[in-house]
Amino acid sequence: MNNLILLAGLLLSLGMVVYVFAGPATGKAASRRLSAVKIRHSDSVDAKLEQQMRKAVAARRPITFTEGSKMSPIDRLRLRLQQTGKKWALNQYLYTTGGIFVVALGILSIRGAPVMLAFGLALFLALAVPHFAVSFLIKKRINDFTTKFPEAIELLVRGLKSGLPVGETLTVVAREIPGPVGEEFKMVTEKIKIGKTMEDALQETAERLGTPEFQFFVITLAIQRETGGNLAETLSNLADVLRKRAQMKLKIRAMSSESKASAYIVGSLPFVVFGLVWSVNPEYLAGFFYEQRLMVAGLVGMVWMAIGVGIMAKMVSFEI
Repeated sequence: MNNLILLAGLLLSLGMVVYVFAGPATGKAASRRLSAVKIRHSDSVDAKLEQQMRKAVAARRPITFTEGSKMSPIDRLRLRLQQTGKKWALNQYLYTTGGIFVVALGILSIRGAPVMLAFGLALFLALAVPHFAVSFLIKKRINDFTTKFPEAIELLVRGLKSGLPVGETLTVVAREIPGPVGEEFKMVTEKIKIGKTMEDALQETAERLGTPEFQFFVITLAIQRETGGNLAETLSNLADVLRKRAQMKLKIRAMSSESKASAYIVGSLPFVVFGLVWSVNPEYLAGFFYEQRLMVAGLVGMVWMAIGVGIMAKMVSFEI
């Protein structure tokens, strides 16, 4: 009975963590589809123009892996490892996960933790630590890319205004812009050199990066190819929009930083204090591992803590 309560608590806590860090809600996706239907059947000039733009975008090569549900877990993990910019293989990730599990299980067993609790915590650490480490590296690289990307677009604009073709300007960006932007554009130019079209090379990069900013860039090139117009002016406007978008993100981050700090402190403090007290005096908290009433009380407390942290996380989560 005690083991079942511990296992239920671990699974419930893991489910709460997954819910908090999940992607956008399905209700928002449904509202986007509803707005698309309204635009399709509207008679206004702006709606018709937006419908033409949507048709131009839809005429492009479809994205193979637009949603994670279309990928197998192994392919999704390989994609995440590629997004870090590191040359990490899948077997290295799996070896790291197994090593963390063995080390954590050994430490908890030496400290005298119950078998089910030690196994559950070791499994949680083995899955969570590499996942969040990879997520941190992906986020850091994407932030570096987003910061330098408007400069790359402005360099493209200057190259186009000077009379260079688009392919040559991409080579200039790959050579002049440091960091992830130069690396990604270098991969694009290399794919073009081996025979791929520029649209396919850019689309593959957009699928791997998964950033809205680069998707805007690819869509802008596709719309300009379908409708015509001054590409340099269009890209200049896109660079201005991306800079304003980055400024808006910074404003939102500054306004929500206090709430995020409160959520982190409130969510982590009980577990930190519990771990510190247990490491100093295990007998003082041993009842939480075999006394059913204390186990149920701890489980209820964890559930309410997870609900509160989840609500605070959703309140400070904004889509731009």
